[in-house]
Amino acid sequence: MSDLAVLPVALPIVGAALAIAVGIRFDRVGWPIAAVVAIGQVAVTATLAWLVATGGRIRYELAGFAPPAGIELVVDGLSAIVALLVAVVAAGVLVYARRAGPRSSAFYAEYLLLLAGLSGMALTGDAFNLYVFLEITGLATYALIASGESGRAAVAALKYLIIGTVGASIYLLGVGYAFIATGTLNMIDLADQLAAVGYDATLVQAAFVLMVGGLAVKTAIYPLHVWQPDAYRFAPDSVSAYVAALVSTVSAYALARTILTVFTVEFLAANPILQTAVVWIAALSVIAGSALAVMQTEVKRMLAYSSVSQFGLVIAAFAIANETAVLGGTIHLVGHAIMKGGLFLAAGVIALSTGARTVDGYRGLARRAPVPAVAFAVLAIAMVGVPPTVGFLGKWNIVLGAVEGGAWVVAPVLVSSALLTLAYFGRLLERMFVAEPLEDTAEAAVAEDTDVAADGGVESADDRPVSLGMIGVVVLAAILAVALGFAGPIFESLLEPTLERVIV
Repeated sequence: MSDLAVLPVALPIVGAALAIAVGIRFDRVGWPIAAVVAIGQVAVTATLAWLVATGGRIRYELAGFAPPAGIELVVDGLSAIVALLVAVVAAGVLVYARRAGPRSSAFYAEYLLLLAGLSGMALTGDAFNLYVFLEITGLATYALIASGESGRAAVAALKYLIIGTVGASIYLLGVGYAFIATGTLNMIDLADQLAAVGYDATLVQAAFVLMVGGLAVKTAIYPLHVWQPDAYRFAPDSVSAYVAALVSTVSAYALARTILTVFTVEFLAANPILQTAVVWIAALSVIAGSALAVMQTEVKRMLAYSSVSQFGLVIAAFAIANETAVLGGTIHLVGHAIMKGGLFLAAGVIALSTGARTVDGYRGLARRAPVPAVAFAVLAIAMVGVPPTVGFLGKWNIVLGAVEGGAWVVAPVLVSSALLTLAYFGRLLERMFVAEPLEDTAEAAVAEDTDVAADGGVESADDRPVSLGMIGVVVLAAILAVALGFAGPIFESLLEPTLERVIV
């Protein structure tokens, strides 16, 4: 059954090739092909998660070459959760994109390549192979962001291309340092060899700083986040949700895997200054991201800055590196993908239904679009961390982990993040449910000023801009944000064997 581990990477690549090849002859075959792959991806990753839960870690040697010389895929509790998350969110975005667009076969080929890259990042057990999948993910993301109709989408994609390439290059430089020090690239073998070289060796410390720094750029941690707000704002709504929910999420997972599996908690204990630096940068990201989100008037930019803050929470949890904090960080990683992806999709539905894309444009929204407004409100409340949602479950465990780890300064920062999150979502909720609706059509002009899709938009004059499927995905995200708040024991049972290996 270990052969199943290669399918989450192989299926989307085959699907992307089919979408390009068949798309030359037939128009708009991309979505049906992507739909078949997405269904298969959910089935395969769910099966892998069940196999890991019942039988333990799965290791698959690519081309039959045994590690550490060969490359392997590793499915454990943590990577199984992330791979399943990628498959489920990608399937949800696909349902949304069916009406919202874009609709070209090229777009769905890029969508599938991004799915392959993200799945590869989740499952690889090789530090250099992680860089390869990081680049596949980056290239697909640049193309997807640039598929927005506005020229500003192309500019945002170019900015991400430049900054993302710098981040990936820094990570690769760190991998090179680690290879020079140890002569291996396999993550599990690296952990043993780095310990043999010595955690106080300059080459080892430099490798840690470069690898973590490069992945922090990809995760959009403050002040390395500058590519993110414009990329999220000017991309098509379906792309914003796809990228916001998964790209930074899987990069944060890769950063956690680098800290906990490659360098290990023993390295952090031997280098408390580096551990403290990561925790403090993450805490700064929490405060700065929230403060910048409060100042925004455009909803998608506000959600983008919110991500800067939320990923600060996740990285702080992984850097604190005790079982409670890592459990909380993993839950918030999953919860953020559901909540933030749902919020971007809800914002897209609202924009197509009413033309509202700014905070003031949401005045009286509960009367004009009650279902999307309620779903948006539930997701926003979950993001604040109100019980019994998944947002509360993740943040609560992170705070407990910070207290257990003696991170006394960080704990109040994490608590204050909930108040700051309430500050920027609270004004939106006030506009939606208390304020009177706008009497003019100024928001429509704002909506026209933003993109929909390079080849998407409304299929014909008879089509409604929003389908029941689009609304259904948003409502499902809101239901999941609440339901996952009761899934703490499931997360614990899946992660327990993995945490026993990486946390001492």
